[in-house]
Amino acid sequence: MSKRNKVLVGSGAVALIAILVVVSAGARRDRGVEVRFEKVAKRDLVAAVTASGKIQPKKKVDISADITGRITKLAVREGDVVTNGQFLLQIDATIYEANLQRAQALLSAAQAGAVQARANRDQARRALGRTRELHQQNPNLISTEQLEQAETANDIAEANLNAAEHQVDQSRAAVQEARDNLRKTHITAPMSGRVTRLAVEEGEVAVPGTFSKDVGLLLTVSDLSVIQAKVRVDETDVVRVHLGDSVEVSIDAFPDTTFTGRVTKISNSSILTATSTATGQNERAVDYEVEITLNHPPGDVRPDLSATARVVTDTRKQVLSIPIIALTVREHKPISTENRPVDTSAFARKKREAEGVFVVTSGVAAFRPVKVGIAGDEYFEVADGVKQGETIVAGPYQSIRDLKDSARVRPMKQAADTTKKKK
Repeated sequence: MSKRNKVLVGSGAVALIAILVVVSAGARRDRGVEVRFEKVAKRDLVAAVTASGKIQPKKKVDISADITGRITKLAVREGDVVTNGQFLLQIDATIYEANLQRAQALLSAAQAGAVQARANRDQARRALGRTRELHQQNPNLISTEQLEQAETANDIAEANLNAAEHQVDQSRAAVQEARDNLRKTHITAPMSGRVTRLAVEEGEVAVPGTFSKDVGLLLTVSDLSVIQAKVRVDETDVVRVHLGDSVEVSIDAFPDTTFTGRVTKISNSSILTATSTATGQNERAVDYEVEITLNHPPGDVRPDLSATARVVTDTRKQVLSIPIIALTVREHKPISTENRPVDTSAFARKKREAEGVFVVTSGVAAFRPVKVGIAGDEYFEVADGVKQGETIVAGPYQSIRDLKDSARVRPMKQAADTTKKKK
């Protein structure tokens, strides 16, 4: 073979190899994008709202100081169980006992003054009676001026008696106030329960919480017979929560147990933060408080434990469903038989976007709009757009996001192997 022929043969082999490479690459492209397939099927769906919050007793009482004084005796410890009326702590009563004695002495003096004023009034009344009688019998014996003086003296005596009686009432009120202050030094339990917070120690000075209840807080008694989870629900979810909805509550302190309950209260106003309270404006996410009463709370539960609630808002039995990850948004161009000019406005473009899935037929994925209902944990209820048994693209997320309408697709190897093993 001549040198020229050898060159031609070599060139032909190179060209053939190049053609085979191009054909092979084209064949790989024609095989399509690797995606995960799934059949449209009927499933039971549960729509739920998840929110976090704290465990709280339904009823608790914060006991604060109404008077100022040093705590001389503390009869309970945090965690103790108390009964209604049980003695809790004693505030130094020395100054309040003295105030009561002073008020009682002033009352006695006021009562004595009232007795004297009444006697003066009676004497002035008798003198006025005699003066009138003499004046009527003989005007020359008692002048009109003397009669007027007697009437004035009687009026003054009446006024003094009235003032003395009011002084008695005032002194009696002061005694009652002093007695109440003295009674406030002896603090008892307002209800039966457990001491869940003890904010003071013996020897500390108790002060009234004029501007903040936390300042004067002494202790908290909680009734742990009814336990609630108070959770914060986002404004977009609270409209789906209703009274009586069933709830599953997970308490961080009991990781292996789930507790059931019911929604018993939904707040009508949002939770105010410190910033929104001060400024009057709420620029952060808006949350609403929802109270959930637990059916069978654990016996050793404590207030302020962290909890997560899953509120079941709706259920569907055996409805057509699609994976949540399969739902995507694409520009949808509805078929029209009318010759209308194309509307290129932004509003029109936005309206042409539709939610849908990619339905696979003979290895080709075609976008099809669907109408969805409630959302479960992993699946959407589908009300219209697909039929049971149809194959749709169910992942991965990035592949669905980049997938074009009418693109060729093929099952992922892992998914294909799994399907073969099941068969």
